[in-house]
Amino acid sequence: MGDPIVFVPGLLCTEALFAPQIVAFADRPIMVANHREHDSIEKIAASILENAPERFTLAGLSMGGYIAMEILREAPHRVGKVALLDTNARPDSADQTERRKFMIKMTRERGFQKVPHLLYPGFVHESREEDADLKAIVVDMANDTGPEGFIHQQTALINRPDARSRLPEITCPALVLVGEGDRLTPLEISEEIHSLIPNSELAVIEGSGHLSTLEEPEKVTNTLRDFLNRP
Repeated sequence: MGDPIVFVPGLLCTEALFAPQIVAFADRPIMVANHREHDSIEKIAASILENAPERFTLAGLSMGGYIAMEILREAPHRVGKVALLDTNARPDSADQTERRKFMIKMTRERGFQKVPHLLYPGFVHESREEDADLKAIVVDMANDTGPEGFIHQQTALINRPDARSRLPEITCPALVLVGEGDRLTPLEISEEIHSLIPNSELAVIEGSGHLSTLEEPEKVTNTLRDFLNRP
């Protein structure tokens, strides 16, 4: 048994995002972070640190990766290893911010029901756009997050810091993983993170889009296991 694992989900995602990995690493204590209650990355990170074990392995996907990078800034001594999955160290672009503000406005004025259906195609590999089972999981996670949680998350993402200048300060073992067909945070974004974190390793998951833990769970789990089992 190694350190406890703290999983941090992405936008509109819950513990179901990591369901295959939670089963695979059942021999370790596991915590899935709550990132729905606050509207800034810094506040979310601080809240997670209040509830996390004293020392832990950290794994975050997409928005969870942004939060993981902030946790490493605030408390690097508490993180033994970090896995940054399908994520981005850059701040929000102007276009991204405008899209987020539109989705917030739509949620407030017309309801939340259509939001997960509109976002789903970008979350997955192009070959899985018609995958009804996967879409059902994504929609269920979104509904469990709810409209207020979604607005909090989008607000936090709009105002997130540029983490690139801090990445060279990461000294713990780091894995950067990305789906080969990730359209939200494509390969070059993960290559940038990999290039900035000293001695990190990069893994590309073939056949996967942005939600790699669900799209190719066996490949992701095996990659994580190999990473976590190394000294």
